[in-house]
Amino acid sequence: NEFCDWYIEIVKPRLYGKENPESRKTAQKVLADTLRGTMELLHPFMPFITEEIWQHLPHQGKTVMLAPWPQADAAEMDEAAEAEMAVIMEAIKALRNLRSEMNVAPGKKAEAILMAQNEAALTALQHGESYIMNLAGLLQATIQLSAPEKPDQAVTAVVSGVEVYLSLKGLVDIEKELARLEKEKGNLEKEIARLEGKLQNQNFLAKAPAEVVAKEKEKLVDYQNKWEAILERISSLGN
Repeated sequence: NEFCDWYIEIVKPRLYGKENPESRKTAQKVLADTLRGTMELLHPFMPFITEEIWQHLPHQGKTVMLAPWPQADAAEMDEAAEAEMAVIMEAIKALRNLRSEMNVAPGKKAEAILMAQNEAALTALQHGESYIMNLAGLLQATIQLSAPEKPDQAVTAVVSGVEVYLSLKGLVDIEKELARLEKEKGNLEKEIARLEGKLQNQNFLAKAPAEVVAKEKEKLVDYQNKWEAILERISSLGN
């Protein structure tokens, strides 16, 4: 997941760019070494495909079957870098989720404000600004420590150490989106009322198996959470 979904996507500008050959070579080496090591680890479980891929990578020896077992090197581990990347990844996921929830087309560039809640998060966001811009589909990213004035027609999300604001100006039809959310809110309210009535029915509670009652309670909580989220979206768009 981290290798395919994150590292490969993050280094694409370095791989395709021609302005920094050394950076490109470093990215290529990390990709090759990581993929080769992954094939060596997977080989006992997936022998044929891992052998095929391994043969197309820089390697020593005739077959992955005889390759040394990969060993972890504590000197290569960087906990500070991992902590920074965790903040960057959470911010990107939050922005992507907001885009998806608000039906923003993938090809449309957005503007965002990222408010760090501490100095460590601020440093991480600043170091990863280019990653955030590329992977979250942003035209502009404002990164700051102090609380921003909430932009008009924006939605927000809070993740570990960061509060993000995604501006929807020019990205969605606000009136249509509000109408869609109001309709969805109404449907959820009907389901919530139905489940609340069902769970207040003593006859149902007495006769239904415990697992059925528990499942209905889980549905109710899920619908209530969705209803609250939609209220927040409506409030954000209405401001």
